Amino acid sequence: MKDVAFGQYYPATSFVHKMDARMKILAVIAYIVAVFIVKQFQFMGFALCLLFVLVATAFAKVPFLRVLKSIKAILFLIILSGILQLFFNTSGKVIFEWQFIKITDVGLLNAGFIIARISLVVLGASLLTLTTSPVELADGIESLLYPLKFIKFPVHEFALIMSIALRFIPTLLEETDRIIKAQKARGADFESGNIFKKIKSLIPILIPLLISSFRRADELADAMDARCYSGSKNRTRYKKLTFTFRDLIGFLAVAGLITGIVFLNISGFLAVVL
Repeated sequence: MKDVAFGQYYPATSFVHKMDARMKILAVIAYIVAVFIVKQFQFMGFALCLLFVLVATAFAKVPFLRVLKSIKAILFLIILSGILQLFFNTSGKVIFEWQFIKITDVGLLNAGFIIARISLVVLGASLLTLTTSPVELADGIESLLYPLKFIKFPVHEFALIMSIALRFIPTLLEETDRIIKAQKARGADFESGNIFKKIKSLIPILIPLLISSFRRADELADAMDARCYSGSKNRTRYKKLTFTFRDLIGFLAVAGLITGIVFLNISGFLAVVL
């Protein structure tokens, strides 16, 4: 569990690390939009998105295996989505049939399409957290949501909550791994038995983890009070967010990605019509 990359910051001196946090957040949002506007079964669009992630990873000087580990956090969801598409989509030509199980070519394509879409979204989002520290991420979110202050939305508090949540993802994973090892040393068995027994065996893990989470939250609140934290009132920043040429290059790269996918969608539509 400690190998899960999502929510962890990878310190490095790279082109992507030096980009403005606001630009990186907007770029990831645009990238996710690009993934979702890929036309169904247009896997060439997914290939463009994967190429974008690979190039961004190279510029970020982050090992691609480190980015790929982020999929482990939602591997169950990815497999479940693929299975649902594979076995419950009965349209198309039947490839395999046994009793009530029927696998078709359309179901197989849908399963691959859904798996590729979810995986690409997670890869892009994890690259953001790997190249942006929690403090920069909170400042970027607060700056982007600043117009909401005019309708009395607690922008600073919202950004702080999100940054703390991301910061504590790897901490909770490490805590869970430590509790599992401690319970195994006491003779606990988490692998044998049916699914109900496995679920029941999670209770000795969840209760200590819940208590530990509340204790960490209480310690964090005391630490913030001891440092006279009072929210966004009269609060200044040590580092100012500024747009540079790197952000312009990032904007052009994302714009090129969306343009390429739109072009593929249009060309595919024209090919069907003509």
